[in-house]
Amino acid sequence: MTTLTTTEAGLDLDTRFERPADESQIRRAAAALRAKGYTVEVVDTPEQARVLVNDRLPADRSVFTVSSETLRVSGLDEDINASGRYDALRPKLVALQQEGRIDEMRSLGGAPGVVVGSLHAVTEDGRLLAASGSGSQLALYSFGAAEVVWVVGAQKIVPDLDTAMRRIETYAYPREDARMRAAHGVPALLSKILIIDNEMFENRCSLILVREAIGF
Repeated sequence: MTTLTTTEAGLDLDTRFERPADESQIRRAAAALRAKGYTVEVVDTPEQARVLVNDRLPADRSVFTVSSETLRVSGLDEDINASGRYDALRPKLVALQQEGRIDEMRSLGGAPGVVVGSLHAVTEDGRLLAASGSGSQLALYSFGAAEVVWVVGAQKIVPDLDTAMRRIETYAYPREDARMRAAHGVPALLSKILIIDNEMFENRCSLILVREAIGF
């Protein structure tokens, strides 16, 4: 049964999707993902995920962070884009966008060495879902980036694909829409949804599952 709760911000949200999955669900999802060839690590806190990602990222390849509440809250967005330790693409792309050089922006950001982001749902049988307005990060997740690193809160683990779609439509999208309206005065778009069932390139994709809730 769907439980819609009107929040202080006036949002009708399915509050089931705020609660982290239990340990048995986390184990099932992790096992299914590993069986499909993903590298999976499970940590207790966003702080531990932050350390893992910083330790893993190369200094000699470009790194692109997608727009992600998980990366912002965890501190990874600032670590990667403001520390000077990495060849960070996002500041370069923002500069090109501000200058209206969209074709150059698209070309530069189309094939980073590493893309770091999150997902909107992970099913217990190992399927990954990401929703987007522009679709820019979806191409990188699917093929464009040489390596993909996802940081995912345990509240995003769901039993199956149907529940994953409901999570996007009744929880993740309304949260992102409220954020966009508050920050930029425009609605968010739910234009494209990527469903990843498997990965053909060994060791290309890794997930860090956080037992706590983080992000949308």
